[in-house]
Amino acid sequence: MRAGLLRGVALACGVVTVLAACSAAPAARQAAARSDTSAAHAPVTLATYYAQKLRWAPCHNGFRCARLTVPFDYSRPAWKRFSLPVIKLPAADPGARIGSLVLNPGGPGGSGVQYAEQARSAVSSAVRARFDVVGFDPRGVGGSQPAVHCMTGSQLDKYFATSDTPDTAAQLATVVSESKLFASECARNAGSLLPYISTRSAARDLDVLRAALGDQRLTYLGKSYGTYLGAWYAQLFPRHVRALVLDGALDPDATSTDINITQAEGFEVALRSFTANCMRAANCPLGRGSNISAGIAKLQGLLDRATHVPLANDLGDGRPADGALLLEGVVAALYSKAYWPVLRTALQDAFGGDGTVLIQLADALLERTSSGSYSNLADANTAINCLDRPWPHALAAWSSVAAQAKKAAPQFGEPIVWGSLPCAYWPVKSYPLPRITAAGAQPILVVGTTRDPATPYRWAQALSRELKSGVLLGWNGDGHTAYMMGSSCVDTIVNGYLIRGAVPRSGTVCP
Repeated sequence: MRAGLLRGVALACGVVTVLAACSAAPAARQAAARSDTSAAHAPVTLATYYAQKLRWAPCHNGFRCARLTVPFDYSRPAWKRFSLPVIKLPAADPGARIGSLVLNPGGPGGSGVQYAEQARSAVSSAVRARFDVVGFDPRGVGGSQPAVHCMTGSQLDKYFATSDTPDTAAQLATVVSESKLFASECARNAGSLLPYISTRSAARDLDVLRAALGDQRLTYLGKSYGTYLGAWYAQLFPRHVRALVLDGALDPDATSTDINITQAEGFEVALRSFTANCMRAANCPLGRGSNISAGIAKLQGLLDRATHVPLANDLGDGRPADGALLLEGVVAALYSKAYWPVLRTALQDAFGGDGTVLIQLADALLERTSSGSYSNLADANTAINCLDRPWPHALAAWSSVAAQAKKAAPQFGEPIVWGSLPCAYWPVKSYPLPRITAAGAQPILVVGTTRDPATPYRWAQALSRELKSGVLLGWNGDGHTAYMMGSSCVDTIVNGYLIRGAVPRSGTVCP
């Protein structure tokens, strides 16, 4: 699990495309690139950034595209600039239009353009009637110009195939060398961007986007890491908040160590839920019955064997179907209950010696195409995570945390901790932990799923307490995030909040 944290963005691609992976350059992003702001009219003051007009052009399938210009450094607005792609699906009922609903799918590093292209399934028809649904790629991400690019495809292949459960000094040395290489390649290839892609800066971009969309206040749906972006927005611009849905919440107060261990525990819970569900079926490759621990032990045995003798696969690209890559495939499927049947089939194949489907699941999560190229998800994910909060530097501290995490979450603790090790060698100093309360903001709806693997429910509980106007909505369910994931109760409450500002009783839990 060497791409970092909170990568719920694989779900933006949809279950049906999981075996084909996601396009790294969708048509809408290419169209947006052609409608860039003219350099001759580039803003030079904060006021002119806020006054810019988006030059919309038709993209495809009813969408319209434009680009937004934002400064690298808000204290030096006349200096260098990012150009960010923006896409919108106009409101279906223009006469009843309320404004814009801006989306962020998570990551960090997830493409908001790509997610917004899924608007017809990601947002209810009732909300789409009243709002333009808008997505944008944050600074450094996806179709941002410039964007963070660190490693080549072949380098990333080797990086992701590195075992994150080092049992020997030699194995640990490999993890360290790969992590140092990632950090040094980011310094070499994207060093000028790395200080300027924090979530705080992205939140300031979000306010420039709000103004460019013509909205006096922001209506926003952020999922996974997108909740952190939304929380930062509310902290910086509390009076500009209309309605924020923070779904699959990250706790801003959590340290990097806490995040790694808590997320590992979340995936452990999800794995147990999947295993229990699987073992009730006749064709479960993990066995039959109610002994969940025995089923998980069987899976772990498969991964351990593959670490020493990789499975076969039909992809023909020379990558080994080893334990590290197979685990990424398992992780990908745990993000959504809808993937569980695919995971069951993938594990049947794997126990038969074929790791093809598990690798394809991993490729969908990591946004690797069949040609061997990657989107910049992994690069941006690591760069933003390493910048946003402090990380330990001493290897002994990492070893101690990995041991803690393994005890708390035997299957996922070590891989998640060691997967973040590039941050120990990061070339840019990280920011201190923020104190986010969003005092003065309108009610903010924080949504959590009780068995969410990537953003455990207690983070939603914590964020709703930390925000002065936080309101907690829970869903007693499985998978990552809750809105439009199968709960009519959640969907009805979120729709009412977005459209009318109706706020549920804090602590409501949908069945």
